[in-house]
Amino acid sequence: MDISQFKVTGTGPVNLGDFPNKADKSLSKSHIKDVQIPGNIKKMAKLQEKLYAEDQHSLLIVLQAMDAAGKDGAIRHVMSGLNPQGTQVVSFKVPSSEEQDHDFLWRINKALPRRGEIGIFNRSHYEDVLVARVHDLVRNSQLPPDLITDDFWDRRYRQIRDFERHLHENGTRIIKIFLNVSKEEQRLRLLDRINEPDKNWKFSAGDIHERTYWDEYMKAYEQMLEHTATQDAPWFVVPADNKWFARYLISEIVLKALQEIDPQIPELDLSEKAKLEECRRLLEADLG
Repeated sequence: MDISQFKVTGTGPVNLGDFPNKADKSLSKSHIKDVQIPGNIKKMAKLQEKLYAEDQHSLLIVLQAMDAAGKDGAIRHVMSGLNPQGTQVVSFKVPSSEEQDHDFLWRINKALPRRGEIGIFNRSHYEDVLVARVHDLVRNSQLPPDLITDDFWDRRYRQIRDFERHLHENGTRIIKIFLNVSKEEQRLRLLDRINEPDKNWKFSAGDIHERTYWDEYMKAYEQMLEHTATQDAPWFVVPADNKWFARYLISEIVLKALQEIDPQIPELDLSEKAKLEECRRLLEADLG
């Protein structure tokens, strides 16, 4: 799969209408689900083991989307083959009172993956240029009023770019994925949560309230994509109306990122190899 067609690198204006919501019709759903995704998961697992052993780089995967776009399912299915020891999933909800007493990146810093690990953010620091912007939450925040100027959002985008450049220059590879679900598909999925008893727990009346701001959110997403996508921390706009296709594309994006990191199992020096040989000799001579 050529993932470049879904990539945004900050080289110009972004119009979400230019990106598809649905799967590529030329692809076989059964082949993707039964062959391609499992194959990618196995390759990802092998590369993760090398990433963990090398202990130099980390990989941060950021997932953003409207409600019911499939973030949880994507994490559950695509990351199923990864070793939990080297993987951390963090879901960011409404900031606590302690978090509100710090800058908006404080809680993000605490959740970053360590070297050798893969971190997955289910929502992220981008809530602070999406929900906060759509609902103008900064007006009632603890920020000094003199900082809330006409160029506030431009400054916040710049702060995010600087933050992500800092991470990249210190060994954290960042890939950011926006699950591009259509308004109609979201409506159907929210109805499923109401109509199917085993999905009732997923439903929140707040999702309906947020849906009324759909157009405002799309504008906020376009601005976010345009101003925070960079060569080192690109965005991928993933069609999300077909879950199997979205999961496949995410697996392709993550796999490519790991392949580009190209982690290697550390080579032992001569003294360590000598110790291994001595341990081998002792174990082979041990008759129990």
